[in-house]
Amino acid sequence: MTSVLDLAPVVPVVVLDDAADAVPLARALVAGGLPAIEVTLRTPAALDAIRAIADGVPEAVVGAGTVVSAAGVGRAAAAGARFLVSPGWTAGLLDAMTASGLPFLPGVATASEVVALLERGIGEMKFFPAEAAGGTAYLRSLAGPLPAARFCPTGGISLASAPDYLALPNVGCVGGTWMLPPDAVAARDWARVEALAREAAGLGLGPR
Repeated sequence: MTSVLDLAPVVPVVVLDDAADAVPLARALVAGGLPAIEVTLRTPAALDAIRAIADGVPEAVVGAGTVVSAAGVGRAAAAGARFLVSPGWTAGLLDAMTASGLPFLPGVATASEVVALLERGIGEMKFFPAEAAGGTAYLRSLAGPLPAARFCPTGGISLASAPDYLALPNVGCVGGTWMLPPDAVAARDWARVEALAREAAGLGLGPR
């Protein structure tokens, strides 16, 4: 894998309280056409969920999200994560993610943060929180002066707004949770998750 941004038009952002749900959920997402799965390190079950998906769903590309420390990088890599995503970055966190050898998307919300990453040779990043930080208008304004930067916007994006982001030249994919309604996950309604994933995957078939 050379780029997280090119795996699928939408990266599901998964928060799991029960690692037993990880494999059937991942299978539903993959069946729907979304192989890149970001499991956030926000719950005690997250690392076990990553490990379960890595072992049980080889066709999935499972990554770790909400990576905010060097220790988190190490734990995610040991669990089998194949990419890393952070909501923001520091020099120490960047060093740890680089040393892991895994592809990673450090989070940015300002032009200065983008320039700082480009200075370090990092051209792919997460734009977060996308809607709160200026949405498509802000990303469009970055494309002219900073054409080397490519983004995965995440935060407040929906099925309705995702196409507007994906139409931008500096957006490779978007992150979202709308294909994982809490009631569907709680009910283990994996057929519904698969159907919503397929709808999201279809967003990548339009003109870019």
